[in-house]
Amino acid sequence: MNILPRSLFQTLLKQVGKNKVIVLTGPRRVGKTFLLDQLEATLKTPVVRMNGDLPETHQILSSKNIQSYKRLLGTSRLLIIDEAQMIDGIGQILKIIIDHFKDLTILATGSSSFDLTNQIGEPLTGRQLHYHLYPVWQGELNLSETHLDTVRNLEERLLFGSYPELINLETEAEKRKYLHELVASYLFKDILIYDQIRNSNKLSELLQLIAFQVGKEVSLLEIGRQLSISKDTVAKYLDLLSKVFVIYRVGGYSSNLRKEVVKTSKWYFVDNGIRNALINNFSPLAGRNDLGALWENYLMAERIKRNAYSENNVIPYFWRTYDQQEIDLIEMKDGKLSAFEFKWRDSKAKPPVFFTKSYPSASFQVVNRENYFDFID
Repeated sequence: MNILPRSLFQTLLKQVGKNKVIVLTGPRRVGKTFLLDQLEATLKTPVVRMNGDLPETHQILSSKNIQSYKRLLGTSRLLIIDEAQMIDGIGQILKIIIDHFKDLTILATGSSSFDLTNQIGEPLTGRQLHYHLYPVWQGELNLSETHLDTVRNLEERLLFGSYPELINLETEAEKRKYLHELVASYLFKDILIYDQIRNSNKLSELLQLIAFQVGKEVSLLEIGRQLSISKDTVAKYLDLLSKVFVIYRVGGYSSNLRKEVVKTSKWYFVDNGIRNALINNFSPLAGRNDLGALWENYLMAERIKRNAYSENNVIPYFWRTYDQQEIDLIEMKDGKLSAFEFKWRDSKAKPPVFFTKSYPSASFQVVNRENYFDFID
């Protein structure tokens, strides 16, 4: 089995011992538990490990009894709580523990942001560190594959994505099966538990519609008509799906110029494999009519991973005017704009005239197969 080193491992290791609550979020099956296993095996001190899915974890932690916590922790300096979002009032519980045990570090993981980030945020202001684990980033693969391997594997990643368990699957049939099972068993689990939605059919249908609109602005009203649900319900479902890290929103950039579009959004999938499993299409790139969408979704996801792991704090936007001048990605950092246009083949695209006139100091780059590695690494 190929064991892949994750970028966050050393980051988390350095934080142990600092009397902080470390919050680690990420989609289900993305490798959070395996990362914790590696962390526990590396540390020389005793570790207490709990799982929020188990009733005994709820019983002990919900007691808010300091003596009970002392018996639980013993001499341990690290408390790991996996799937912490399943525990009611987790924010207050963690605050009590971290306040009373000055030599303790708590690492809480979650596959959704429903309770974990919301409840932890207010009680632990200034006491927490938040990290997010994504499907495998190309920068993590660089340690185990050559640049030639990366070029050869590009089509596979556009089709099957980058979930860590896929690395050890050899055949296309195995990868298809894995992704279909992931969609069927895990994709909506947290939503169904949290929001008591009894039937996931509407969620699946919504995601399928989003899958066909990757890279395009999404009309909530039009989707609502197609699904026979209200615009508000569409917005609610999209919000829930973003909170379990299936999709994410990118808004429009504007400096309040009247010609710029800002009220609509684009939605992207965290992983290409999930997107293709939802529409049941893993056919080769040569015969597809959605190659542009696959390329754009892949580059957006890899760029977000790269920025997150390098702590490059930028917010992604798209840019468009009402007369259809557009740019795929805008990033702003320290007051400077960087613009990127994604092209599978064409490397000669020019920035829109209105953009260059409105933002003369902004940089512009076409990202294609020849130079994409520098963009995502």
